Amino acid sequence: MNAPSELSFEEMLRIKLEVLRREHRDLDQAIHALEETGRPDQLTLRRLKKQKLALKDQIVKIADQLIPDIIA
Repeated sequence: MNAPSELSFEEMLRIKLEVLRREHRDLDQAIHALEETGRPDQLTLRRLKKQKLALKDQIVKIADQLIPDIIA
């Protein structure tokens, strides 16, 4: 088995993907908690949603790299 310092490119992508998914989930929870306060700070809410969307874009990009092309 490979030593921890010898991860393949695909393994590194999978780890990065999991980290991004966790961050996305955390932002989702933060947004939900902020919305539940009754009068959320709209600027903060917009910034969090923008961050969440950027994370989603990164997740999709990495996921596309990990999924092999299917020739029809």
